[in-house]
Amino acid sequence: MSGSNPTTIESPWARRALIGTGFLFLALFLFLPLVMVFAGALAKGWETFATELSDPDALAAIRLTLLVAAISVPVNAVFGVAASWAIAKFDFRGKSLLISLIDLPFSVSPVVSGLIFVLLFGAQGWLGPWLTEHGVRIIFAVPGIVLATVFVTFPFVARELIPLMAEQGRDDEEAARSLGASGWQTFWHVTLPNIRWGLLYGVLLCNARAMGEFGAVSVVSGHIRGLTNTMPLHVEILYNEYDFVGAFAVASLLASLALVTLGVKTVLEWRFGIHRAGAAH
Repeated sequence: MSGSNPTTIESPWARRALIGTGFLFLALFLFLPLVMVFAGALAKGWETFATELSDPDALAAIRLTLLVAAISVPVNAVFGVAASWAIAKFDFRGKSLLISLIDLPFSVSPVVSGLIFVLLFGAQGWLGPWLTEHGVRIIFAVPGIVLATVFVTFPFVARELIPLMAEQGRDDEEAARSLGASGWQTFWHVTLPNIRWGLLYGVLLCNARAMGEFGAVSVVSGHIRGLTNTMPLHVEILYNEYDFVGAFAVASLLASLALVTLGVKTVLEWRFGIHRAGAAH
């Protein structure tokens, strides 16, 4: 009936209640914990805060975290682009299996994935004796941390690009190939410009998860201070040793990285939305 109000339009009080509930939830579960982290880090002043971050073990954890992210993120970016290009642009047997395998880390606990690497590469694992014989160390060393991080984070780029490439279709690539462009030229000049904002968004999410990963890395690292402790693991050790200021200092650095990631993510979403709106017109 044209004279009646649509039942899907909420009343003003309902909208205010929903908005208030959302802000209350964010205040309790997001802003308040962040405030507590920074307050704990600065509880004894800036000098103590700087001293805790300049501790050799803390610096080693920061360097290892950045190293692992610097290796795992480019690897996952290359894999994500290749997998999404194959899935969205080509038809082949096993496509559904590949999609399921990409989603596997989302359904497997990070701790379980870490245990899988221990069973494969540990001293008593399937490949452990051969690796020991040849002097190759993976578990309780940097290679194991990198492998665990790559496994946990590899869906992020692919899952961002697959729907984007599928929505764009194959017309642009087919037109480029019909004009004589090679496969590499088609990718570099046609495909990549169309997916650049989605790729940056996926890389950003992958990097944030790589630096904050705890479960899988905890299993394969061995918790060796100054050698195999990433920042999340170092926070746990300091907290268990009742060094709360040190734990909150390192945690505040992780929180700062998360806030920077959130800011860049917001900018990318805005630019990505403008790009997609422009492409639609």
